[in-house]
Order: sequence, then structure tokens, then C-alpha cells
Amino acid sequence: MKISVAGLGYVGSPLACLLAQYNPVCAYDIVKDKVDLLNLRKPPVGDKDLGNFLANTTLDLHATLDLQEAFESAEFLIIATPTDYNADTDSFNTKSIESVIELALSYNKEIAIFIKSTIPVGYIEDIRERYAHERIYFSPEFLREGRALYDNQYPSRIIVGGDNEDCKTFAGLLSEIALEKVPVLFMGTEEAEAVKLFANSYLATRVAFFNELDTYCESRELKSSDVIKGVSLDPRIGDFYNNPSFGYGGYCLPKDTKQLKANFKDIPSSMISAVVSANDIRKQFISHQIIKSGAKRVGIYRLTMKTGSDNFRSSSIFDVIEHLKAGGLELYLYEPLLDETSFEGMKIVKDFEEFAKSVDLIVANRYNSQLVNYTDKLYTRDIFKRD
Repeated sequence: MKISVAGLGYVGSPLACLLAQYNPVCAYDIVKDKVDLLNLRKPPVGDKDLGNFLANTTLDLHATLDLQEAFESAEFLIIATPTDYNADTDSFNTKSIESVIELALSYNKEIAIFIKSTIPVGYIEDIRERYAHERIYFSPEFLREGRALYDNQYPSRIIVGGDNEDCKTFAGLLSEIALEKVPVLFMGTEEAEAVKLFANSYLATRVAFFNELDTYCESRELKSSDVIKGVSLDPRIGDFYNNPSFGYGGYCLPKDTKQLKANFKDIPSSMISAVVSANDIRKQFISHQIIKSGAKRVGIYRLTMKTGSDNFRSSSIFDVIEHLKAGGLELYLYEPLLDETSFEGMKIVKDFEEFAKSVDLIVANRYNSQLVNYTDKLYTRDIFKRD
């Protein structure tokens, strides 16, 4: 089975590598650095398992910038390009998907296309009609940032929108790379689209709930960890996804909750809107607490969403930074992933000790052992130091 994977982000790269154990795979991207890294058998995205896998596994894998090479002889195309939320259109920006579909069909009219990018409910039916191509399907992915290789090897479930031979073959490809037997669900295209949005919105709801619990405890000078532990020991609730933060962020939760909210237009609802609002309120509260501390020189420790991540996208710290700027605070940044000397008006201090000693308060969305000697000037809501 000749497979093309378009988009070498945190979804596409691990999937291309895993499929290449058993199939010839051509990985396509428009970013030359990602293509070059993959051909050197180096991970183009941050994933602690992917580098080791690439270095120690025999793969029938080639990455390319060449459209003809990517699409002309492929039997299956997997699209894993980003679909950011567009506030002006109140929907995902799906142009990257459509661009790949148009290019692929210009080289190969018979190709079966499986979309992994998150999309609005009803998108597949629309795109099939627009391109007069029935062999377009959706198969949602459920991956944690930085753990995409592992989550493809040990998936909670495989879902494919459709039940024809294309869909069964594709489900077989995904099952083949899984290291344990996994439930496989075939369903309608709109049902598959809805699963992705509702699953991520549920996770966002849980994050927002425990953040709001923490807001209450901090405001009332209660010990959040005790309240959370007492709540989470109920087996119906569980001791997971309960570590407070500055707000949910990252690749999926912010955009997926907003898209689901938009999909509820003209349908009675309140919960998803409340979750989106709760996340904004949380970041405002965090900012207020920092300003209330009286610190004038504030250091922002890392822009990443979580420990071990290289992702800045939609990180909750950015909204906090904007609120702090509006409050007139002098901001400094420690972010070793940046080479610049300044970032969005903040001076970047490259030496951590210099950074820590030069500010009145260190603000960290996620704790790191590097901060251990500065807990007396640290503001974080990372209570359990595990997420």
C-alpha cells in the first residue's frame, strides 16, 4: 500500500514513521527544514519517543517537497495539516486541507483521501461535493502533545467516518501500527467529526472545572491540593486532568471548543460557551493575582504549554502577558527556545540565574526543578507538578 502523508506536524510525522514500518510512505510538507530533518531520520517535531524510533527502526520512508513525487502513485493520502480557528469566520481555517486535496487530485484522480486534521461537523460532505470526489473521509486522532508516537502505538480507539472498503483498509493500517488490540468504530462522517470536537471539549471542561476550583480556593485562602484530592478520590471523577494551570491552551482545546460552540448555532446550549468563557476568566484572574502581588519586575518563565514541550501555540501565558502589560508591569522572559534578544516587548534573559535574580516575581505556568531555589519569589498554580 503506497501512502502519502501531507503535513509533518505533531500528527503527521509520527503517523508517517509508524506506517513506514510496513508500507512505502512519502511524507510531503512545504517546510524544507521538516523535510530535511525527516530524511536525516531526525524528528521534525518535539516528541521524546520519535527520535529514538527514527534512529533504531528500518523504515520505507522518504520526505519530499515535490508534489508529483508525493501524490502521483499514492493509493492513500493522509492529510494532517493545521486547521487554526478563525475568529472572523467563526470556524476552522481549512484552506491548508483544500490546498492539498486540489494538488493531490491534479496528479491522481483515484486517490483515497483521509483527513486527520480537525474539521467542523459537516465538512466532509461539503468537500466531497465541492471536488466531486467521494473517496474523502475523516478519521479523528486523539494525541497528546509530545506523546504522539506513543499514542498511535497505544490508541484508546480508532474511529473512521465510513464503512466501505477504503475505510476498512485504513482502519487496518492504523490497527497494524498499534501494539495492543484496540476498539475500532466505523460511523457516519458527521458522527466522526462530532466525536473529535466533543471529546476535546470534554477535556477542556474538566481543565476549566479544576481551574475554577483553584480560583475559588486561592480567593478564599483554602488549600487547593486538599480540595482537589478529596474530590478526585471519588472513582466517578478520578485523579487525572486535575492539576491547575493558567488555562487550557495548545494545539487543540482552544480551537476545538470554539468550533463546537459555533456548531451549536441555533441549537439550545450553554455549557460549551461557559467553558470558553471560563478559560478567559481564569487568565484574567491569574493576571489580577500577579498584579495584586505588588511586583514591578516580573519574569515569565517559559512560553511553552507544559514541561517537555516545544509548543508555544495558543499557550495560555500569552493572554496573561497581555494583561500584565496593560497593568504596567516590567516584563522579562526566560525562554531557551528563542534566539532573539526580545519578544513582544519583553527583554529575553538567556542566563537563567541572571533572569531569576533580576526580577521581583517569577511567573511559571508549569513548575520545573530549575526553579527550586526561587520558590520564595515564584507564582505558579502547578500544584501537583505532574502534567
